Amino acid sequence: MESQKSQSIASRGSVQIKNSNGSLQLVFSHPIITPTGELKTKRFYLSTRHDDTPFGRHQASALATKIQRDIDYGEFDASLVKYKPAASLSTVTPITPITPSPNPQPDLGELWEKYAEFKKPQVSPSTYAVDYRKYRNHIAKLPTKTLDDAIAIRDYLLANLSANAAKRTLTNINACCDWALKSQLIESNPFQSMAKDIQIAKSESAEYEINPFTKEERDSIIQAFEESKLYNYYAPLVKLLFFTGCRPSEAIALQWKHISDKYITFEQAITISTKGLALKDGLKTQSQRRFPINNQQREILDSIKPENCNPDDFIFRSKKGGIVDFGDFLNHAWKGYKNHHGTHIDGIVTQLVKQGVITEYRKPYQCRHTFITLCLEADIDAKDVGRWVGNSPEIIYKHYAGNKRNLQVPEL
Repeated sequence: MESQKSQSIASRGSVQIKNSNGSLQLVFSHPIITPTGELKTKRFYLSTRHDDTPFGRHQASALATKIQRDIDYGEFDASLVKYKPAASLSTVTPITPITPSPNPQPDLGELWEKYAEFKKPQVSPSTYAVDYRKYRNHIAKLPTKTLDDAIAIRDYLLANLSANAAKRTLTNINACCDWALKSQLIESNPFQSMAKDIQIAKSESAEYEINPFTKEERDSIIQAFEESKLYNYYAPLVKLLFFTGCRPSEAIALQWKHISDKYITFEQAITISTKGLALKDGLKTQSQRRFPINNQQREILDSIKPENCNPDDFIFRSKKGGIVDFGDFLNHAWKGYKNHHGTHIDGIVTQLVKQGVITEYRKPYQCRHTFITLCLEADIDAKDVGRWVGNSPEIIYKHYAGNKRNLQVPEL
């Protein structure tokens, strides 16, 4: 009786020939009995190892006829060994669907998880932990994850994210579906070229727009951190960011062994991995650089250096004594956060904006831009500034020289 039921269900389908990136494959469904004893319809994908040519079509059609005959007569071999080309039995492997579901089309959430695992060894730990998690969260919030609803997905992202964030998310979804198509998990990519239609305002597309603080704003931020009962332990870190122009990831990776009488040696950075914070050798654009210490930086470091300190101890510590989590610093001390009641708690910089002490909110990366800009305004040569902060003179001239506030067109 069960055999008759299987034959009846199987006879409703047919073996189809599909073009997959120029190669021919057979696609069809057939019932199987799962390990738990359930009857499920399984989607089969079998490569013919033939290109989409007249001869290839002829060979694929003959194989499709053979499989269809076996399905109709209840003689189908679910292992597919019977149908693999004799010359390549060891290399032809059927691709099974993601889940043994009556609906063979996987949803976007399932595809993203498989795509992320595929990309994990190819991207940096911080990219995987931060960016891929961000896109996973965007996908998780979608009202529908069916690929047939690609237009609705695009419209939802545009309605709930900034244009820039929506464009980046669609770009990554498109890359995911391109991979799934090549992996024969889906038959088409409905997100192809969709992100290109989203226009981004120039100001929004600049990830690191140079908008430095004034010297007075800088000093107000430092003073506010020093006087804060909650976040005064961050004050030395904020001062070093403003007075060296180093990147935040470089500052929190500093250990006492990197400090000498004359120099700070930057040679490592803190990154985010799937296991948390991780130490990475080398910097963004170079293996290391030395920053000459003046009295200003020396005073900052001497004020926090413990007696008989271990050279391998990190200079800047979190409130609990561990490595500083810069995301926590940004989203609590600097910017602010929403508590569990939904009330927004302002950070130091957000408070100063509301008080009118600084003109607008800016991210901590502007500490670096502030240092570089103030150096240029002090008429320090761009080559020297670039050497201190790890940029080329060309970058300094291109991105910073035009932002000098005292730069005026002379009367000729």
